[in-house]
Amino acid sequence: MYTLFIANKNYSSWSLRPWVLLRERQIGFREQLVPFAGSSNRELFRGFSPSGKVPCLVDAGRTVWDSLGIVEYLAERHAGVWPADPASRSWARCAAAEMHSGFAVLRERCPMNCGLRVRVEELGPELRQDIARIEELWNEGIGRFGGPYLAGASFTAVDAFFAPVAFRVQTYGLALAGAAAEYARRLLALGAMGQWYEEALREPWREPAHEAEARRAGTWLEDRRQRTS
Repeated sequence: MYTLFIANKNYSSWSLRPWVLLRERQIGFREQLVPFAGSSNRELFRGFSPSGKVPCLVDAGRTVWDSLGIVEYLAERHAGVWPADPASRSWARCAAAEMHSGFAVLRERCPMNCGLRVRVEELGPELRQDIARIEELWNEGIGRFGGPYLAGASFTAVDAFFAPVAFRVQTYGLALAGAAAEYARRLLALGAMGQWYEEALREPWREPAHEAEARRAGTWLEDRRQRTS
């Protein structure tokens, strides 16, 4: 059975991607959560990950790191990770790759923090541009391939890559138009996403750097996480 190493569910958008894909595609795995530890993250994670980062998948002595590498490894072994149709598959791979390498302003200005509700005082042109591009991609995928997911009727890897954005939409109240708004709600309603969210709220850890990023994002309206002593 696969072992998937992840970090805090409240913060780790990269960890969410292979985790939600495995859950939604009903591929069995064992979860190994190692909380963030500030400046010693890389040293801590190097015990299981060559890059010193999460996520990392271990399978029968093979170590696979980076969310995109993990997805491609799974796609070689399980049907349905990418769409079967060549047109939707090529689009899905391009959209996932764009998410994997891009949207730096969204990541910086709206860091993943599942348990918060934050009012962003001023989006600014660069963040608006990132949001507009995500809206465009989501509307395009659903329009071209019929939905309800980005590349057709089934949840595939491209949906997993955008799953953390749905949490950001919820946390920061980001407005989307057209089918994109419903798609964000659909992702949040998935059973696997609900499990991740509930477990994120129950986590006892607070990592100072991630908390500071969320403080810079805007005004905290609500913190739904369990209280720490």
